Amino acid sequence: MKRLEGKVAIVTGASRSAGIGAAVCRRLAADGADIFFTHFGQYDAEIHQPTDSGFTAAFTAELQTYGVNVGAMELDFRADGFEEALLNTVHDTLGTPSILINNAAYCVAVDFRQLTREILDRHNAVNITGTCVLSAAFAQRIAGQHDGRIVNFVSGQDKEPMPGNLAYVATKGALSAFTVSLATELASQGITVNAVDPGPTDSGWMTAEVKEHLLPKFPLGRIGMPADVAHLVAFLASDEAQWITGQIIHSDGGFWD
Repeated sequence: MKRLEGKVAIVTGASRSAGIGAAVCRRLAADGADIFFTHFGQYDAEIHQPTDSGFTAAFTAELQTYGVNVGAMELDFRADGFEEALLNTVHDTLGTPSILINNAAYCVAVDFRQLTREILDRHNAVNITGTCVLSAAFAQRIAGQHDGRIVNFVSGQDKEPMPGNLAYVATKGALSAFTVSLATELASQGITVNAVDPGPTDSGWMTAEVKEHLLPKFPLGRIGMPADVAHLVAFLASDEAQWITGQIIHSDGGFWD
């Protein structure tokens, strides 16, 4: 029996084949979980990432080759009631979810000269408000019924300064604090909450120059790939990780800057 067989997992922010969200979906599916993923093409277009109108159907078909059930929807975290719409759709499509992977994020690099209320509000809406509200709604639905897993994504802001990316760092820092406190609240309900920092990951955005710059900073001798963090996420989603909660885990190959 595969270790996640019979479980339903939500993975947010899976809109590109090379992305971390897609890698997490593949790994959870390989472990037997039914997968419901969300995507939001408007964000990809905003940050100038190439979009593929056929991705959702193609990726759904790919995940189904693992022998699991798959659902998907386009989801704007800024919309009122998005969390209930998502959870209701997942329940009606695949059943009650017990795994939530909060991978969706908003990131536009700005320094103190460029930081505005509008830019910060955009980051807050997804990285803080959206993620926190969804996590709380998810926990409310399964509290006291069965074990659950929440895995958030952070970005190493607790390891070292990240100048030039102030809005993203501030909101991901808030998510780290939320992870630790929510884990304490949900421990009695059998729900674990952890966060993962994947470090710089070659998910399709790195140029040759960026790779050349980063490579010497990885003691393990290579740049991180989406599958690297997906392995850890799958473990944290499993019963084997039932004693791990409230942790910020740096799965970054020892990256230093």
